[in-house]
This record gives sequence, structure tokens and C-alpha cells, in this order.
Amino acid sequence: MRARYAYLGPAGTFTEAALRLVASPHDVDYLPQQHVVAALEAVRSGMADFAVVAIENSVEGAVTVVLDTLSTGDLAIVREVLVPVSFSLAARADVTLSDVRRVAAHPHAWAQCRRWLIANMPEVEHVSQTSNTVAAQQLADSGREVEFDAALVPPAALEHYPLRVLAEQVADNAAAVTRFVVVGRPGDIPAPTGADKTTLVVHLPDNEAGALLTMLEQFATRGVNLSRIESRPIGDELGRYLFSIDAEGHLAEARMAEALMGLHRVCPVVRFLGSYPRADGIANEVRPGTSSADFAAARQWVADLRGT
Repeated sequence: MRARYAYLGPAGTFTEAALRLVASPHDVDYLPQQHVVAALEAVRSGMADFAVVAIENSVEGAVTVVLDTLSTGDLAIVREVLVPVSFSLAARADVTLSDVRRVAAHPHAWAQCRRWLIANMPEVEHVSQTSNTVAAQQLADSGREVEFDAALVPPAALEHYPLRVLAEQVADNAAAVTRFVVVGRPGDIPAPTGADKTTLVVHLPDNEAGALLTMLEQFATRGVNLSRIESRPIGDELGRYLFSIDAEGHLAEARMAEALMGLHRVCPVVRFLGSYPRADGIANEVRPGTSSADFAAARQWVADLRGT
């Protein structure tokens, strides 16, 4: 049976580009969704085996709706991929740059092109879209009325939707990259590679001075570096937050396992969202005294002291 992958559609999105790095459409079924929450919920419901979603951009930061959806549990990250990001400003054949008053774009795309738009089109208005490629699809339908004149679209989308390109490489940062994750249901964990990440969701105790420091110490004392930490509202009342965390290392490593045990002791909620290979392949640094062999030797020393 072919695996089913949900992703933010339609064809030509950056998410589809990320999915193509994971699995070919000749080998798996692509299931385009209208928004990222629908892609993740397709995995929860069993309609899809995996979802590919953007989780972080090097310019705009975290995709908070993905962090919030993952934080509720029942999902696991099994892989990450990195996709360079650039945009073209495209319109229908009879539209020129001087005609453009309203531009459609996903909010993250708009933020990544804001300086270029201000410099070149200072009066232009933003029309928000769930996907940049949806706007391209609508423009390509010549019989459809739209409320915008042009759209910021991924260059790959122009292979599917023939539009007039008004400007290329309009992004403010030519080195922009978006990090995508492959999400499945909890189960088997990818084997450690030595270049891994572990993603967690952690709640702190309420109204306890030093609770954040106590949480961070569980990583620091075991030599586990954090590559990302984001606070997000839990949502049940004002002033209560959880932390979405990427830690360098794998659950199979003693230092990471010890850190998770420490978190379990001092935090009311700890959700493990997966250990998986880093997309950049950079080996995790292991501080002296924190290797698995070091932890094993320390446990054996205590066992010897106990005479067990």
C-alpha cells in the first residue's frame, strides 16, 4: 500500500517542493490540503500517513499555528528538510507593474518581501492568502474575478500556472530558508545518526519562582544544547505558557534521556514529539563527561558503591 502524504497545496507550493525532497509522487500519494492544520489533522484522523508542514523560516521565525497544533500531542516528527525560499511577483497577461494596487500573499511571504514592496510599490495593499500558490491558481483562471491584481508566488508555481512575471527575486533576503518537518503518528523513532534533533513541548509549574531556570538546568547540566525555544500561550487562561523546544541530540543518547527524566520530575507536562536526523547533517557536539559511555560509567560506579 502506498504511503499518503498531506501537504499545503495546491501544486507548486514550497511545501510541495519540500515533499518532493522526501518522496517522489511516483512512489507515494500526494494529498493537497487547504491549510497546514488540515494537513496535520489528516494524520491524526488516519486520512494520511504523514504530513509535510513548514515549522520555521530563517527570516520570519516560527510558524506558530504548526507549533500550537503539534503541542496538543498525538503526532510525532520523523524528519526535517530545508528549502530555499524566493518569490516572483506575477499577474495576468494584461497587467503591468504600474497597474498593481493589491497583492495577494501568505502572511509569511509578505513579511519576507516587505522591504522590496515598500521600496518599489509603496502604496500596494496586502491581500492575505492561505497559500501563495492558491493566489496563482486563481489568477490563472481567467474567467474568475479576484480581489487582487498580482500575487507573490513560488517560482515553481509558474510551471503549473502560466502568468506574467512582473518581477523576480523580490524577497528581502536572498539566503532565506524554510524548515519543513515530516509528521506522522507516534511509533518507531528514527535511529540515531550523531546529527540529530529532539523536539519537545514542556509546561512549567504555575506561579513558581525559578521554574524556567529549573527547566533549562535539566538540559544544561547534561550538556544538551537547545537550538530553538519558543513560548506559546497554553490557551486556557491568560498568563499560562508552554515551551516548544528543539534540543540537539537523540533520545537514544544517555544525556538526552537523562534530561527528559529530569524534566519529567520537575515539570507537570512533558510531550516528546520525536528524535530525528538534522537536515544540515552537522554532528552534535558532545561535551566532555556527557557521552553515553560517561553516563554508563557513572551509573556503574554508583552500583559498585551500593554493592549491586
